Amino acid sequence: MFNPADLPAKIPVFPLPGALLLPRARLPLNIFEPRYLAMLEDTLKTSHRLIGMVQPIDTPDESEEQPLHAIGCAGRLVAFSETADGRYMITLAGVSRFRIKEVQTGFAPYSHAAIDWDDFARDLGKAERDPKFDRAQFLSRLHRFFAATGLDSDWDSLEKAEDELLINSLSMLCPFDVEDKQALLEAPSLADRRETLVTLMEFALASGGEESKVQ
Repeated sequence: MFNPADLPAKIPVFPLPGALLLPRARLPLNIFEPRYLAMLEDTLKTSHRLIGMVQPIDTPDESEEQPLHAIGCAGRLVAFSETADGRYMITLAGVSRFRIKEVQTGFAPYSHAAIDWDDFARDLGKAERDPKFDRAQFLSRLHRFFAATGLDSDWDSLEKAEDELLINSLSMLCPFDVEDKQALLEAPSLADRRETLVTLMEFALASGGEESKVQ
């Protein structure tokens, strides 16, 4: 849907710990804070309808505005519905990762960022493949990880899913902490993301599953 020339130089950013969005994946969100309701209403007025999902950096300082990781992922607003109590249930479709050049505040109740898309041109292409992906071995490890962490899934769907859908969906859904989610986001390729995901699952298994819980 997007060519590099179509991507805007500035987008609103939504810092949400643990909420990972990846290109060509979909992320459902529940929007209820007034500033993000305003962000949503403003986004609907744009032609691109992009919102940048980004992980805040956890710091000892409890100030309201946390610093943000430099790399996030933009999603196009593709579905929304309003609840009776004024919340919005929305879905973002992942378009491309980006690098933040400058966070801009003060012009709206939410933050905007000047964006550089240049390092992530492949995100706008076709779904990635992972030629060295050993699905049987991966799913065996995943079974052990889910058992250790008390998670469940539709195993028939996982076994049939394409490489990218499987790896990216698990990266988004598994309960890793913020820094681990950021490492999955920043993985240069699908193979790198799969290797990072395996490492995180193995670490969680070695520590009894506790390290996989969001901090």
